[in-house]
Amino acid sequence: MPEYDVILEHVDKTFDGDVRAVIDFNAEIVKGEFVAMLGPSGCGKTTTLRMIGGLEEVTAGKIFIAGQDVTDLPPSHRDTAMMFQSFALFPHRTVFQNVEFSLKMKGVAPDERARHVWEMLEMVGLADFSGRRPSDLSGGQQQRVALARALISRPTVLLLDEPLGALDYNLRQTMMVELKKIQRETGITFIMVTHSQQEAMSMADKVIVMSDSVIQQIGTSREIHENPRTKFVAEFIGNNNLFPGVIKSRSGSIIFVEFNDNLLYVKAPEDLRDVPVGREIHFSVRADLMHAGDHPDMANRIEGSYVTTEFMGTLETDVFEVAPGVYVHVEQHRKVTDHVYGMGDRETICWAAEAGVILE
Repeated sequence: MPEYDVILEHVDKTFDGDVRAVIDFNAEIVKGEFVAMLGPSGCGKTTTLRMIGGLEEVTAGKIFIAGQDVTDLPPSHRDTAMMFQSFALFPHRTVFQNVEFSLKMKGVAPDERARHVWEMLEMVGLADFSGRRPSDLSGGQQQRVALARALISRPTVLLLDEPLGALDYNLRQTMMVELKKIQRETGITFIMVTHSQQEAMSMADKVIVMSDSVIQQIGTSREIHENPRTKFVAEFIGNNNLFPGVIKSRSGSIIFVEFNDNLLYVKAPEDLRDVPVGREIHFSVRADLMHAGDHPDMANRIEGSYVTTEFMGTLETDVFEVAPGVYVHVEQHRKVTDHVYGMGDRETICWAAEAGVILE
Protein backbone atom coordinates (compact mmCIF):
# COMPACT_ATOMS: atom_id res chain seq x y z
CA MET A 1 0.00 0.00 0.00
CA PRO A 2 1.38 3.45 -0.86
CA GLU A 3 2.10 5.88 1.94
CA TYR A 4 0.26 9.17 1.46
CA ASP A 5 1.75 12.48 2.59
CA VAL A 6 -1.33 14.52 1.63
CA ILE A 7 -4.98 13.52 1.29
CA LEU A 8 -7.80 15.93 0.42
CA GLU A 9 -11.34 14.66 0.88
CA HIS A 10 -14.26 16.59 -0.66
CA VAL A 11 -12.56 19.93 -0.01
CA ASP A 12 -14.60 23.06 -0.81
CA LYS A 13 -13.77 26.75 -0.52
CA THR A 14 -16.46 29.41 -0.75
CA PHE A 15 -15.60 33.09 -0.35
CA ASP A 16 -17.93 35.91 0.70
CA GLY A 17 -20.68 36.51 -1.81
CA ASP A 18 -21.11 32.77 -2.38
CA VAL A 19 -18.08 32.67 -4.70
CA ARG A 20 -17.09 29.01 -5.02
CA ALA A 21 -13.32 28.92 -5.54
CA VAL A 22 -12.81 25.16 -5.07
CA ILE A 23 -15.50 22.50 -5.49
CA ASP A 24 -15.27 18.91 -4.21
CA PHE A 25 -11.49 18.55 -4.51
CA ASN A 26 -10.33 14.96 -3.93
CA ALA A 27 -6.71 13.85 -4.26
CA GLU A 28 -4.19 11.45 -2.73
CA ILE A 29 -0.52 12.42 -2.94
CA VAL A 30 2.03 9.68 -2.34
CA LYS A 31 5.08 10.29 -0.17
CA GLY A 32 7.95 11.65 -2.28
CA GLU A 33 5.81 12.65 -5.28
CA PHE A 34 6.27 15.82 -7.30
CA VAL A 35 2.72 17.03 -8.00
CA ALA A 36 1.74 19.94 -10.22
CA MET A 37 -1.63 21.66 -10.02
CA LEU A 38 -2.13 23.09 -13.49
CA GLY A 39 -4.78 25.41 -14.87
CA PRO A 40 -5.61 28.95 -15.99
CA SER A 41 -5.75 31.93 -13.64
CA GLY A 42 -8.76 31.82 -11.32
CA CYS A 43 -9.34 28.06 -11.54
CA GLY A 44 -8.78 27.45 -7.80
CA LYS A 45 -5.30 25.92 -7.79
CA THR A 46 -3.60 28.57 -5.62
CA THR A 47 -6.53 28.58 -3.19
CA THR A 48 -6.17 24.80 -2.85
CA LEU A 49 -2.43 25.15 -2.20
CA ARG A 50 -3.08 27.77 0.47
CA MET A 51 -5.68 25.52 2.14
CA ILE A 52 -3.10 22.71 2.32
CA GLY A 53 -0.66 25.13 3.96
CA GLY A 54 -3.28 26.53 6.34
CA LEU A 55 -3.26 30.03 4.84
CA GLU A 56 -6.91 29.69 3.82
CA GLU A 57 -9.68 28.11 5.87
CA VAL A 58 -11.52 25.11 4.47
CA THR A 59 -15.26 25.66 3.96
CA ALA A 60 -16.00 21.93 3.82
CA GLY A 61 -14.06 18.68 3.63
CA LYS A 62 -10.89 17.35 5.26
CA ILE A 63 -7.14 17.71 4.71
CA PHE A 64 -4.67 15.15 6.05
CA ILE A 65 -0.87 15.56 6.13
CA ALA A 66 1.22 12.51 7.02
CA GLY A 67 -1.91 10.84 8.38
CA GLN A 68 -2.91 13.74 10.67
CA ASP A 69 -6.14 15.69 10.22
CA VAL A 70 -4.85 19.27 9.86
CA THR A 71 -8.08 20.82 8.54
CA ASP A 72 -8.45 23.20 11.48
CA LEU A 73 -4.78 23.59 12.45
CA PRO A 74 -2.81 26.83 11.90
CA PRO A 75 0.18 26.85 9.49
CA SER A 76 2.67 26.56 12.37
CA HIS A 77 1.16 23.21 13.36
CA ARG A 78 1.40 21.68 9.88
CA ASP A 79 4.64 20.11 8.69
CA THR A 80 4.70 22.18 5.51
CA ALA A 81 6.83 24.96 4.04
CA MET A 82 5.86 27.48 1.36
CA MET A 83 7.96 28.92 -1.45
CA PHE A 84 6.44 32.01 -3.05
CA GLN A 85 6.89 33.41 -6.55
CA SER A 86 8.28 36.65 -5.07
CA PHE A 87 10.91 34.65 -3.07
CA ALA A 88 10.12 36.86 0.02
CA LEU A 89 13.75 36.99 1.19
CA PHE A 90 14.91 39.25 4.02
CA PRO A 91 16.80 42.01 2.17
CA HIS A 92 18.96 43.02 5.16
CA ARG A 93 20.12 39.47 5.94
CA THR A 94 22.84 37.49 4.20
CA VAL A 95 22.19 34.30 2.26
CA PHE A 96 23.36 32.28 5.27
CA GLN A 97 21.11 34.23 7.65
CA ASN A 98 18.09 33.86 5.34
CA VAL A 99 18.52 30.11 5.14
CA GLU A 100 19.07 29.60 8.88
CA PHE A 101 16.14 31.80 9.93
CA SER A 102 13.53 29.09 10.58
CA LEU A 103 15.99 26.94 12.53
CA LYS A 104 16.96 29.95 14.62
CA MET A 105 13.30 30.62 15.42
CA LYS A 106 12.96 27.00 16.56
CA GLY A 107 15.87 27.40 18.97
CA VAL A 108 18.25 25.02 17.21
CA ALA A 109 21.80 25.31 18.58
CA PRO A 110 24.19 27.50 16.51
CA ASP A 111 26.59 24.67 15.62
CA GLU A 112 23.78 22.41 14.45
CA ARG A 113 22.16 25.30 12.55
CA ALA A 114 25.40 26.03 10.74
CA ARG A 115 25.87 22.38 9.75
CA HIS A 116 22.39 22.17 8.23
CA VAL A 117 22.75 25.53 6.47
CA TRP A 118 26.04 24.57 4.83
CA GLU A 119 24.57 21.26 3.69
CA MET A 120 21.63 23.07 2.13
CA LEU A 121 23.79 25.75 0.49
CA GLU A 122 25.97 23.01 -1.03
CA MET A 123 22.86 21.31 -2.39
CA VAL A 124 21.63 24.46 -4.14
CA GLY A 125 25.11 25.51 -5.28
CA LEU A 126 25.37 28.69 -3.19
CA ALA A 127 28.06 27.87 -0.62
CA ASP A 128 30.34 30.53 -2.15
CA PHE A 129 27.60 33.18 -1.83
CA SER A 130 26.78 32.72 1.86
CA GLY A 131 27.86 36.22 2.87
CA ARG A 132 26.00 38.10 0.13
CA ARG A 133 22.67 39.85 0.46
CA PRO A 134 19.71 39.15 -1.88
CA SER A 135 20.25 42.42 -3.77
CA ASP A 136 23.69 41.13 -4.84
CA LEU A 137 22.23 37.96 -6.39
CA SER A 138 20.63 37.13 -9.73
CA GLY A 139 17.00 36.01 -9.96
CA GLY A 140 18.01 32.37 -10.20
CA GLN A 141 20.32 32.66 -7.19
CA GLN A 142 17.59 34.34 -5.15
CA GLN A 143 15.26 31.49 -6.03
CA ARG A 144 17.85 28.97 -4.82
CA VAL A 145 18.09 30.85 -1.51
CA ALA A 146 14.30 30.75 -1.15
CA LEU A 147 14.31 27.02 -1.92
CA ALA A 148 17.09 26.32 0.60
CA ARG A 149 15.25 28.33 3.27
CA ALA A 150 12.04 26.39 2.63
CA LEU A 151 13.78 23.00 2.73
CA ILE A 152 16.10 23.60 5.70
CA SER A 153 13.55 22.29 8.22
CA ARG A 154 12.91 19.17 6.11
CA PRO A 155 9.11 19.58 5.93
CA THR A 156 6.85 16.70 4.98
CA VAL A 157 5.50 18.80 2.11
CA LEU A 158 6.94 21.77 0.22
CA LEU A 159 4.29 24.00 -1.36
CA LEU A 160 5.46 26.01 -4.38
CA ASP A 161 3.33 28.87 -5.70
CA GLU A 162 4.37 29.64 -9.31
CA PRO A 163 8.05 29.19 -8.31
CA LEU A 164 9.44 29.93 -11.79
CA GLY A 165 7.08 32.72 -12.78
CA ALA A 166 9.54 35.55 -12.07
CA LEU A 167 12.38 34.06 -14.14
CA ASP A 168 13.23 34.59 -17.79
CA TYR A 169 12.88 31.74 -20.29
CA ASN A 170 16.45 30.40 -20.27
CA LEU A 171 16.75 30.53 -16.49
CA ARG A 172 13.35 28.88 -16.14
CA GLN A 173 14.55 25.97 -18.29
CA THR A 174 17.61 25.53 -16.07
CA MET A 175 15.63 25.77 -12.84
CA MET A 176 13.13 23.14 -13.98
CA VAL A 177 15.97 20.64 -14.05
CA GLU A 178 17.38 21.93 -10.75
CA LEU A 179 14.04 21.71 -8.93
CA LYS A 180 13.40 18.18 -10.11
CA LYS A 181 16.94 17.11 -9.15
CA ILE A 182 16.67 18.59 -5.65
CA GLN A 183 13.25 17.04 -5.13
CA ARG A 184 14.66 13.63 -6.06
CA GLU A 185 17.69 14.08 -3.78
CA THR A 186 15.66 15.13 -0.74
CA GLY A 187 12.70 12.78 -1.25
CA ILE A 188 10.38 15.54 0.01
CA THR A 189 6.88 15.76 -1.43
CA PHE A 190 6.55 18.83 -3.67
CA ILE A 191 3.18 20.34 -4.60
CA MET A 192 3.54 23.07 -7.21
CA VAL A 193 0.99 25.49 -8.66
CA THR A 194 1.60 26.60 -12.25
CA HIS A 195 -0.26 27.79 -15.32
CA SER A 196 2.56 26.51 -17.58
CA GLN A 197 1.91 23.11 -19.09
CA GLN A 198 5.63 22.85 -19.93
CA GLU A 199 6.59 23.17 -16.26
CA ALA A 200 3.93 20.72 -15.13
CA MET A 201 4.57 18.12 -17.80
CA SER A 202 8.38 18.37 -17.49
CA MET A 203 8.73 18.14 -13.72
CA ALA A 204 5.72 16.46 -12.15
CA ASP A 205 5.12 12.78 -11.42
CA LYS A 206 1.42 13.57 -11.14
CA VAL A 207 -0.51 16.42 -12.76
CA ILE A 208 -3.84 17.73 -11.44
CA VAL A 209 -5.58 19.76 -14.16
CA MET A 210 -8.14 22.27 -12.87
CA SER A 211 -10.70 24.53 -14.50
CA ASP A 212 -13.68 26.46 -13.16
CA SER A 213 -12.93 25.43 -9.55
CA VAL A 214 -13.06 21.66 -10.22
CA ILE A 215 -10.58 18.92 -11.08
CA GLN A 216 -10.74 18.04 -14.76
CA GLN A 217 -8.25 15.18 -14.68
CA ILE A 218 -5.50 13.62 -12.53
CA GLY A 219 -2.76 11.51 -14.07
CA THR A 220 0.85 11.27 -15.14
CA SER A 221 2.14 13.63 -17.80
CA ARG A 222 1.96 10.83 -20.36
CA GLU A 223 -1.60 9.83 -19.42
CA ILE A 224 -2.88 13.39 -19.70
CA HIS A 225 -0.97 14.08 -22.90
CA GLU A 226 -2.06 10.87 -24.65
CA ASN A 227 -5.55 10.43 -23.18
CA PRO A 228 -7.21 13.71 -22.24
CA ARG A 229 -10.58 13.04 -20.61
CA THR A 230 -12.40 16.31 -21.20
CA LYS A 231 -12.66 18.96 -23.88
CA PHE A 232 -10.93 21.45 -21.58
CA VAL A 233 -7.92 19.17 -20.99
CA ALA A 234 -7.60 18.44 -24.72
CA GLU A 235 -7.59 22.17 -25.47
CA PHE A 236 -5.28 23.12 -22.59
CA ILE A 237 -2.69 20.33 -22.77
CA GLY A 238 -0.50 19.55 -25.75
CA ASN A 239 -1.17 20.20 -29.41
CA ASN A 240 -4.55 18.55 -29.88
CA ASN A 241 -7.06 18.89 -32.72
CA LEU A 242 -10.70 18.94 -31.57
CA PHE A 243 -13.56 17.70 -33.72
CA PRO A 244 -17.26 18.14 -32.92
CA GLY A 245 -19.62 15.63 -34.45
CA VAL A 246 -22.69 13.42 -34.19
CA ILE A 247 -22.55 9.65 -33.73
CA LYS A 248 -24.13 8.06 -36.81
CA SER A 249 -23.56 4.37 -36.06
CA ARG A 250 -21.34 1.83 -34.30
CA SER A 251 -19.58 -1.38 -35.32
CA GLY A 252 -17.87 -3.23 -32.49
CA SER A 253 -15.24 -0.92 -31.02
CA ILE A 254 -15.53 1.64 -33.85
CA ILE A 255 -17.81 4.67 -33.62
CA PHE A 256 -18.73 6.49 -36.86
CA VAL A 257 -18.91 10.25 -36.33
CA GLU A 258 -20.25 12.77 -38.84
CA PHE A 259 -18.27 15.99 -39.03
CA ASN A 260 -18.97 18.59 -41.74
CA ASP A 261 -20.30 15.96 -44.20
CA ASN A 262 -17.31 13.67 -43.46
CA LEU A 263 -17.76 10.27 -41.82
CA LEU A 264 -14.88 9.78 -39.38
CA TYR A 265 -13.85 6.62 -37.54
CA VAL A 266 -12.96 6.66 -33.84
CA LYS A 267 -11.97 3.62 -31.79
CA ALA A 268 -13.85 3.96 -28.50
CA PRO A 269 -12.77 2.55 -25.12
CA GLU A 270 -15.04 -0.09 -23.63
CA ASP A 271 -16.76 2.28 -21.19
CA LEU A 272 -17.90 4.51 -24.09
CA ARG A 273 -18.99 1.87 -26.57
CA ASP A 274 -22.64 2.16 -25.52
CA VAL A 275 -22.89 5.87 -26.35
CA PRO A 276 -26.23 6.26 -28.16
CA VAL A 277 -26.51 7.01 -31.88
CA GLY A 278 -27.45 10.63 -32.52
CA ARG A 279 -25.50 11.99 -29.57
CA GLU A 280 -23.23 15.01 -30.11
CA ILE A 281 -19.66 14.41 -29.00
CA HIS A 282 -16.16 15.86 -29.25
CA PHE A 283 -13.05 13.84 -29.94
CA SER A 284 -9.41 14.90 -30.14
CA VAL A 285 -6.44 13.80 -32.24
CA ARG A 286 -2.87 14.79 -31.36
CA ALA A 287 -1.12 16.89 -33.99
CA ASP A 288 1.82 14.46 -34.14
CA LEU A 289 -0.60 11.65 -35.11
CA MET A 290 -1.98 13.57 -38.11
CA HIS A 291 -0.41 13.11 -41.56
CA ALA A 292 -0.47 15.44 -44.56
CA GLY A 293 -0.98 13.75 -47.92
CA ASP A 294 -3.03 10.69 -48.82
CA HIS A 295 -2.33 7.59 -46.71
CA PRO A 296 -4.53 4.71 -47.94
CA ASP A 297 -3.73 2.63 -44.85
CA MET A 298 -5.42 5.15 -42.53
CA ALA A 299 -9.14 5.15 -41.81
CA ASN A 300 -9.71 8.90 -41.72
CA ARG A 301 -9.15 11.59 -44.33
CA ILE A 302 -10.43 15.13 -44.74
CA GLU A 303 -9.57 18.01 -47.05
CA GLY A 304 -8.16 21.31 -45.82
CA SER A 305 -6.73 24.61 -47.06
CA TYR A 306 -3.23 25.57 -45.95
CA VAL A 307 -3.14 28.61 -43.61
CA THR A 308 0.31 28.86 -42.01
CA THR A 309 3.26 26.99 -40.55
CA GLU A 310 4.47 27.30 -36.96
CA PHE A 311 8.25 26.85 -36.87
CA MET A 312 10.03 25.24 -33.89
CA GLY A 313 13.41 24.30 -35.35
CA THR A 314 13.20 20.99 -37.20
CA LEU A 315 9.75 20.41 -35.67
CA GLU A 316 7.08 22.26 -37.62
CA THR A 317 3.31 22.43 -37.43
CA ASP A 318 1.29 23.03 -40.58
CA VAL A 319 -2.15 24.54 -40.01
CA PHE A 320 -5.09 23.75 -42.32
CA GLU A 321 -8.66 25.02 -42.27
CA VAL A 322 -10.99 22.02 -42.70
CA ALA A 323 -14.29 23.82 -42.05
CA PRO A 324 -15.18 27.47 -41.46
CA GLY A 325 -13.25 28.44 -38.32
CA VAL A 326 -12.06 24.85 -37.68
CA TYR A 327 -8.30 24.40 -37.91
CA VAL A 328 -6.21 21.22 -37.92
CA HIS A 329 -2.58 21.18 -36.83
CA VAL A 330 -0.24 18.62 -38.40
CA GLU A 331 3.06 18.30 -36.54
CA GLN A 332 6.11 16.85 -38.29
CA HIS A 333 9.89 16.88 -38.51
CA ARG A 334 10.58 18.61 -41.80
CA LYS A 335 13.74 18.60 -43.88
CA VAL A 336 14.68 21.43 -46.25
CA THR A 337 13.82 19.18 -49.19
CA ASP A 338 10.26 18.51 -47.97
CA HIS A 339 7.18 20.04 -49.58
CA VAL A 340 6.44 23.68 -48.73
CA TYR A 341 2.82 24.87 -48.98
CA GLY A 342 1.46 28.11 -50.37
CA MET A 343 -1.46 29.99 -48.84
CA GLY A 344 -4.74 28.30 -49.77
CA ASP A 345 -3.16 25.08 -51.11
CA ARG A 346 -5.51 22.10 -50.76
CA GLU A 347 -4.24 19.03 -48.93
CA THR A 348 -5.55 15.69 -47.69
CA ILE A 349 -5.06 15.06 -43.98
CA CYS A 350 -5.17 11.49 -42.64
CA TRP A 351 -5.06 9.71 -39.30
CA ALA A 352 -5.78 6.28 -37.83
CA ALA A 353 -9.02 5.41 -36.02
CA GLU A 354 -6.92 4.56 -32.94
CA ALA A 355 -5.55 8.12 -32.83
CA GLY A 356 -8.90 9.64 -31.83
CA VAL A 357 -9.82 10.13 -28.15
CA ILE A 358 -13.49 10.60 -27.25
CA LEU A 359 -13.92 13.38 -24.67
CA GLU A 360 -16.36 13.52 -21.76
